[in-house]
Amino acid sequence: MNIDAIENGYVIDHIPSGKGMRVYEILGLDSLSCQVAIITNAKSKKNNSKDIIKINELIDLDLDSIAYIAPNATVNVIKDSTRVEKRKLTLPDELRDVIKCPNPRCISNNEPITHVFKRTDDKGTYRCLYCETKAK
Repeated sequence: MNIDAIENGYVIDHIPSGKGMRVYEILGLDSLSCQVAIITNAKSKKNNSKDIIKINELIDLDLDSIAYIAPNATVNVIKDSTRVEKRKLTLPDELRDVIKCPNPRCISNNEPITHVFKRTDDKGTYRCLYCETKAK
């Protein structure tokens, strides 16, 4: 397998196996015109396997969305083919339009409003701002 080095962009590493495509979808990477590589089930010393996403362009990344899906992921910033920063992610206090409320009666599913979830504990439990239903 041959994947080119990144000149300017990001390497999202330590995504749990099987969650790489979810990160890809949530970030809307399919709409980019730059190179994006998704590596699934790569060998990992920590967790046996992991997913990795390489983006060959410096874009705005929604780090909160990545942290929600893969809280232990790291985001490496690459400039001129050199890693200049390594960001460790933390769970956000609030998520906007990342997940939908599972309650079909919630106002957020029946009106054109933003889906907002608040973190309610340190374990990563999120509840809908409007009806307090727990996110799945």
